[in-house]
Amino acid sequence: MKSTLVNMTAVLFGITLVASAGVGVVNMITEEPIALAKEAATKEALTQVLPPFDATQSEEMTIDELPITVYTATKGDAVAGYAVQTMTKQGFNGVVRLMVGFTPEGEVVNVNVLEQSETPGLGTKMADEGNPLLGSIQGQKLDAKKLVDGKLAVKKDGGDVDALTAATISSRAYVDAVNRAWMAYKSVTTGTEPTDVASGASAAQTNEPKAQKGGTNE
Repeated sequence: MKSTLVNMTAVLFGITLVASAGVGVVNMITEEPIALAKEAATKEALTQVLPPFDATQSEEMTIDELPITVYTATKGDAVAGYAVQTMTKQGFNGVVRLMVGFTPEGEVVNVNVLEQSETPGLGTKMADEGNPLLGSIQGQKLDAKKLVDGKLAVKKDGGDVDALTAATISSRAYVDAVNRAWMAYKSVTTGTEPTDVASGASAAQTNEPKAQKGGTNE
């Protein structure tokens, strides 16, 4: 075959076609296992933040232009609790995702950290059992806390949530995500539109520089 422009184009097109087909086949093979793994992880998170339940029904909504999912858990004919998959982009290194569980009366059952990329040994402690952030809200109704503009806040911002040591930004992010979960819980239980959280921190946080390599989480 002569090395002409037409021949080279045909060969490149053939290679691209075969490669695309290969990627498509790989996606088909891995799509179902990935979906099943994600479903299993969600179920595990639900069991960790909810009282015993038989089934759940999910409802999706948007708060502050962020996707939120509320799971209403039932046991028999009664509501056992609510779990909210929530998130924030206020973390020291970006996105933090949580699963927050509430009793039907509004007490926080537990919080499971689904995703975070905070500073090891500092912000990552938000995922530790018995960490001060969780300890400040677990077993409590959030409307009975010391609120700032109707929202939870760390002590540095006038609230009463204990922050992680040397990880104030990560702590604020955690609280911001919990606030969003709380708004979603109230929306589902009252049948009203969810209220935007915007930011769970004071103006001081707004003026903080973005996290940079070598920066501080204070």
